[in-house]
Amino acid sequence: QVQLVESGGGLAQPGGSLRLSCAASGSIFSFYAMGWYRQPPGKQRELVTTISSGRSTHYADSVKGRFTISRDNAKNTVYLQMNILKPEDTAVYYCYADQREGRSWGQGTQVTVSS
Repeated sequence: QVQLVESGGGLAQPGGSLRLSCAASGSIFSFYAMGWYRQPPGKQRELVTTISSGRSTHYADSVKGRFTISRDNAKNTVYLQMNILKPEDTAVYYCYADQREGRSWGQGTQVTVSS
């Protein structure tokens, strides 16, 4: 299975922005879909956003209009641009990829939104 490595997490102030990256160890061209989940402290993991091989996107209602997912097949990377961050966006963010062989996960990156 492909290896996924997230980066770009950290501390942001409310109203601020962060961009997460998810780099794959191989070509993402044939992946069915990629996306991001997050797990807030003490809560279950939840879907944030997905992007298909045809670049169709889906967003959770809680992030619509604030987060944008994109993919760069040439760089084998998926990005999550997060704007107008809120304290409730604090979570560990996990990248995933769906292939014929199944789903792969990254190790997660912490995002903390606090003043």
